[in-house]
Amino acid sequence: MHSSVTLTLNGESRVFEGPADGPLSVAALLVLIGLDTRKVAVERNEEIVPRSRYAETWLVSGDSLEIVHFIGGG
Repeated sequence: MHSSVTLTLNGESRVFEGPADGPLSVAALLVLIGLDTRKVAVERNEEIVPRSRYAETWLVSGDSLEIVHFIGGG
């Protein structure tokens, strides 16, 4: 059974389905929304989440996230 998590993502309220085997992590959320973990910065509840902790930072309903996606070019 999946559990849903309501998050504020870049100012927009969204509902995500968590994995059947436990809570939703920052890393799992990034996969769900199609972002490469190497090219983003994540702030959760006004605190920067170190990239090394994406897989172990659990999200709960009510969390507010700001995600910045880096785009290269020239």
